[in-house]
Amino acid sequence: MRREITFIFAVRQPLEYIFRNLVPTGPAAEFSDHYLLDCLARINYYSVMKDKQRIAREIELLREEIRRHNHNYYILDRSEISDAEYDSLFDRLAALEKEHPELITLDSPTKRVGAEVSKEFAQVRHSSPMLSLSKAMSQNEFMDFHNRVCDALKVSRDKKIKYICEPKLDGLAIEIVYLDGILRLAATRGDGIVGEDVTLNARTIRTIPLKLSESHPRVEVRGEVIFPKARFDNMNKERCLRGEEPFANPRNAAAGSLRQLNSKITAQRPLDAMFYGLGALELEGETPPKNHTEELKFITRLGMKPIFKPQTCEGYGEVAAYFEDISRERENLDFEIDGVVIKVNNIDYQRLLGEISRSPRWAVAWKFPAYEKVTRLKEVFWNVGRTAAIIPVALLEPVELAGATVKRASLHNEEQIERLALKIGDTVVVRRAGDVIPEVVRPLEELRTGEEIDIIPPEDCPVCGARLVKEPGDVFRRCPNVSCPAVVAESIEHWASRLAMDIDGLGPKQIEQFLNKSLIFDVADLYKIQAEQILLLDRFGEKSARNLIKAIEHSKERPLWKFIYALGVRHVGESIAKILADRFKSMDLLKNVDFEDLTSIEGIGPEIANSIKDFFTNPQNLNLLDKLNDVGVEPFFTETTLGAKPLDSLNFVITGTLSLSRDKIKATLERAGAKVTVSVSSKTDFVVYGDSPGSKLDRARQLGVETIDESGLNRLLKSRRVIY
Repeated sequence: MRREITFIFAVRQPLEYIFRNLVPTGPAAEFSDHYLLDCLARINYYSVMKDKQRIAREIELLREEIRRHNHNYYILDRSEISDAEYDSLFDRLAALEKEHPELITLDSPTKRVGAEVSKEFAQVRHSSPMLSLSKAMSQNEFMDFHNRVCDALKVSRDKKIKYICEPKLDGLAIEIVYLDGILRLAATRGDGIVGEDVTLNARTIRTIPLKLSESHPRVEVRGEVIFPKARFDNMNKERCLRGEEPFANPRNAAAGSLRQLNSKITAQRPLDAMFYGLGALELEGETPPKNHTEELKFITRLGMKPIFKPQTCEGYGEVAAYFEDISRERENLDFEIDGVVIKVNNIDYQRLLGEISRSPRWAVAWKFPAYEKVTRLKEVFWNVGRTAAIIPVALLEPVELAGATVKRASLHNEEQIERLALKIGDTVVVRRAGDVIPEVVRPLEELRTGEEIDIIPPEDCPVCGARLVKEPGDVFRRCPNVSCPAVVAESIEHWASRLAMDIDGLGPKQIEQFLNKSLIFDVADLYKIQAEQILLLDRFGEKSARNLIKAIEHSKERPLWKFIYALGVRHVGESIAKILADRFKSMDLLKNVDFEDLTSIEGIGPEIANSIKDFFTNPQNLNLLDKLNDVGVEPFFTETTLGAKPLDSLNFVITGTLSLSRDKIKATLERAGAKVTVSVSSKTDFVVYGDSPGSKLDRARQLGVETIDESGLNRLLKSRRVIY
């Protein structure tokens, strides 16, 4: 203190002059030594604050400049500066953020390098369904689509409906959510209703802006993550040089890269993204787009990369011409496409047309003809499916087909074998149906040598040895043994699949061990398994055993449609399961439904109705349903198409440490329509608290706001039919 007093004594006169002339003060007697010290401290404080403001301004200018160069380079394919100049800007920003971590924001370009390893992907519910497209494989099938559109709109089939056409990207569908212009959430399509939170990974993709060029309360943009061909080839060469397994094709590489638990790995993969549509919008000062053309212009205006070469077409002729043009360009493009998407341009028309099950009535994917290659049919083996059908599979000499090595192909059923007159040893044409599932198209009979062998269907089950049966009108022979290990294994694998009960970590190898050790005999037995039993099996440690038990336990509560689909009723796929769930809303009503009630439902004909009735009158199936009920499997009804959100207008605050991450809970609440804020006020409806909740819990109790712990939150979500 003495040093400061000495300093003040030396500068008292100039200081008194400054403060007397520049600062409104009282009499001169008030300029004590302590008062002058306080003034000096304030001068120093304002100097520091001014310096911090200068640094904050420089950081923001650097971010804007880097964003501009990123947009030019990754979106517009042009560059205004050299790589060295860009690196200099980026390094300066990184250095300033390191010195001032309190100034780091989520939209900073430095946040693209990848973050911490995620333990799992949280599930997020789309605000509106991400529908899949129905397919047209020929001109006639596209004309069928056009005629349905005209009929639904009640216009002449000769009317030239205005469509917008765009290439169908072969990648992984994604939705990006921006709040006030900042990227807050990225989710995969998933089952169309619920996707996976891949926000950390999406941040690493250069063509996905962290900050939009315009700020709106909420913008949801939908597109496709792809792996450009040239980058894919280079990456595979590098993997081979390192002794690693190359990726099969760009689509698989894109999907695998986006779903990495470690986002730093995703950051090392040169992914790209293009955007072709919008989800929910809350716009500031403007009306939403009236047609799809305006949607694409809006996407471009936001600074995002729009779909390649969209084109407005009127009527069939222009659509067909566009399809031919894109077909010719296909091989020269640097990304995989497998057809053309055709959409009714007018959004009011889209709303009128609506959707069926999981596909919009206003759009169709006109697929390219499948890739075909020639190879040799070496052998035919017979698989047992979950419906006990005996399915023939072709074993082929390996052949490269549409970016993948094909060794097996579907023969569908024995009638298909007879129709094609196939023989073992034939030279055959193989194609990837829809560029996905390999199938044998035909034999090249002119190349036969006489050494080919007839394909003889088995008389006995290849797994359990039971005599096969084939009912009139059925294209399959079936195993009548309900305890056949193959049938049981397939049914359990189907039960655990993602679209069904979604039991993570339960695959064919684990199921095989459970069956071999007689731990389970049906799906209900899964819920009786103990971690101690799993630990005795191969390749299970304490953590993996606990995780599997946890996944099995979580699967007890699934939407009704998933439960119906998981049962494996013949002819009941995902779409029919959703129709049944929406119509009956409980298993009790569905079990006792009349045949006439079933056939009165659009989309359910006599064959499906008979299959459903047969399933629910089979004593063994009814016994299984009772066993599932006894072990606590409780499916709940939830609408399969989204209407009003179950937590609309509710405000939440989360405080303390919970077993689930705050981001996962926040995403779940927001998907269901709630608003999650950081501070407690009289407008707060619920405060969710965990361990060490701090002052927010006290504040909530002072204001009379309802407080709930994690179990209370789970009960609330369950009552509102909200799932994580």
